[in-house]
Amino acid sequence: MISPGATIGMLGGGQLGRMFTTVARTMGYRVVVLDPDPASPAGGLADEHIEADYRDEQALRRMGERCAVVTTEFENIPADTLRRLARWTRVCPHGDAVEKTQNRIREKRFIRETGLATAPFAVIESVADIDRLPADFVFPAILKIAEFGYDGKGQIVVGSPDEVRTAFARLEEAACVLEQRIELALEVSVVLARGVDGRVSVFPVAENEHRNGILHRSTVPAALDEALQRQAQDQAVALAEALDYQGVMAVEFFVERGGRLLVNEIAPRTHNSGHYSIDACITSQFEQQLRAICGLPFGATTLLSPVVMVNLLGDLWAAGDPDWAGLLAHPEVKLHLYGKAEPRPGRKMGHFCWLGADAAGLQRLSEAAFRVLG
Repeated sequence: MISPGATIGMLGGGQLGRMFTTVARTMGYRVVVLDPDPASPAGGLADEHIEADYRDEQALRRMGERCAVVTTEFENIPADTLRRLARWTRVCPHGDAVEKTQNRIREKRFIRETGLATAPFAVIESVADIDRLPADFVFPAILKIAEFGYDGKGQIVVGSPDEVRTAFARLEEAACVLEQRIELALEVSVVLARGVDGRVSVFPVAENEHRNGILHRSTVPAALDEALQRQAQDQAVALAEALDYQGVMAVEFFVERGGRLLVNEIAPRTHNSGHYSIDACITSQFEQQLRAICGLPFGATTLLSPVVMVNLLGDLWAAGDPDWAGLLAHPEVKLHLYGKAEPRPGRKMGHFCWLGADAAGLQRLSEAAFRVLG
């Protein structure tokens, strides 16, 4: 067990690292953040900010020798970086687990090898792969770049093999998956923690709405049959165990019309759709991440109140600062801003949570508040 007073390393200095750093320091730990950005949100709150590339050998050694454990907030940390850090300290999650989730081709094959379902897909690594598409491949579909795509980036909707060729060229012929679009009933996600000893703790299922490929709103409890919610949680746990995962991770699911669950993707980190836990659960996903990597007993994940979490993107600042006074006039609202100096369209600048007795009513209230913010 790594007790309060120890030093913990965080790879990545974004908002997830910032929220982790806040929790860790509150619980008596020191935090070292490694991020190349001198203005990183987490670096500004940490005890020490190492401004260096994630492959910088000297910086990694400095972090590894100072920290009792190192974790991540960013899925695209090079897996080799995690393996190198493991020479000096405990690393959660380990490089092999993260590597499987960093490439959509590897990830989807891994999910299927685990015995779980995904949307039908084809691997596109060359123009010849497009020519070899099976005659029964159903369009429309989405061409998704295999690496470094997130929040809808590197994804193009296509309606025919010719459109696939055009989209593949736009993506500079990088390796991709071509995923059939399905008839969606819902999108949901499960956040869980798995400790260094294999213990697992699961959060309530979140129902998610995306706009332009970016999460807009998460509602808990989800409007999903309880049996399907348990199935989603069980499938997420099965993936964590197959990865021998250590830390907090999220699994996103499509729910087809008719009720079948399809695994969309795995996020090897704390997750945007888990932010509701900060205000609405006994234990937040960030405290649970700390407990998992330090070998501490898990906190309870009990939902204390229905909640809606709404993302705040840089677009809201287009005409000046949003109407914070109007939002905070509602006593059930909790505002979280991430300390980013420059708002840009599509950039996650913060979120708010609205707590109350009825999830459907909270959706209406939070959407009305969101519309007047900008």
